Formats: sequence, structure tokens, C-alpha cells
Amino acid sequence: MIKKEAEILKCEDLIIDIQRIWNVQAKVIPVIPGVTGTVSESLIHYLSNIPGKQEIQGTAHILQKVLM
Repeated sequence: MIKKEAEILKCEDLIIDIQRIWNVQAKVIPVIPGVTGTVSESLIHYLSNIPGKQEIQGTAHILQKVLM
């Protein structure tokens, strides 16, 4: 997952195109779920840049809520 995050963060051309076309500031936030629904620990850092409340629920958490 970490390698894929680094790969996505290198998408400078995408960011530049979005900023130019929509006339906005843009950031790429990589969300790479693992096979079991896990996400990297750095996702919390990335989500802190977005205003409002974000909730991260992986497959394990969802299954636990359903089965308990």
C-alpha cells in the first residue's frame, strides 16, 4: 500500500490539470484499501486536511458491528 501511495502522490500533472481547468487549489489524497479493507496509517493525516468529520471504517470494523 505504501508503494502505491507514493506512486499516486507523484501525479503532479493531474493536480495541475485540475487546478487549471476548475480554477481551484487541489491536493491528491491517496486511498489505497488492502485486500481485507485495511488502509495505511497515513490516511488519517491526509484526511485531517479535509474540513468536517471523517470516519474510517474498514472491513474488519464493519464485520464486527454486524456480527456482534
